[in-house]
Amino acid sequence: MADTVKTMNMKTITKKEALLQAAKELFGEYGFAETTFKKISDRAGVALGLLTHHYGNKEKLFFAAGMDVLEHFLRVLCSATEGTPDGLSGVLSFCRAYLEFSIDPHTNWLVLVRCSPYSDMKASDDREVMLRKFAEVHHLLEQQLQRGVADGTVTKLTPSSTAQVIVGLMVGANRTRVLTPYTYGSSENFYTETLTFVERAVSSGTNRS
Repeated sequence: MADTVKTMNMKTITKKEALLQAAKELFGEYGFAETTFKKISDRAGVALGLLTHHYGNKEKLFFAAGMDVLEHFLRVLCSATEGTPDGLSGVLSFCRAYLEFSIDPHTNWLVLVRCSPYSDMKASDDREVMLRKFAEVHHLLEQQLQRGVADGTVTKLTPSSTAQVIVGLMVGANRTRVLTPYTYGSSENFYTETLTFVERAVSSGTNRS
């Protein structure tokens, strides 16, 4: 039991997992520059030396935290689109899951906002790995658009470029709601209006099954 700790909800996790969870929370709250190894070890309740032992340096830990959230994010998106009755439903389920994930307090989403191809990641090797993994997000949406064009629920369009536009819209909508100090109208309706916009933009108008 020496290599485990208990979380606030009394769940037992390894010290390495506790350090990663603390890092995700702190990187999300304070960003890379303001997050120190001491803050992480204090939050995790784990000896400072184990951080270097498990993760090497802060850059590697930052990358590990971002990749952990991204892997979770991809699993959520895959689950949301799996079993949808048609392509349009798949597209909208993808978008809904994307936006809901971004405001779920348990997902550590802000780490992914800070540690992404759009942020100032210092290591080029890490950036390439992150880019390839983010490409899976685009590919999943592209598959749903292709499916919708084939089944007639999505208007005739170019799935690859449309997927890029929609993901860009998701990124923009998320940053507007999560990172900016202002909102246009009710913030509670903002994501709903975003989904309505996507549906109007890609729907063929055909009744869905």
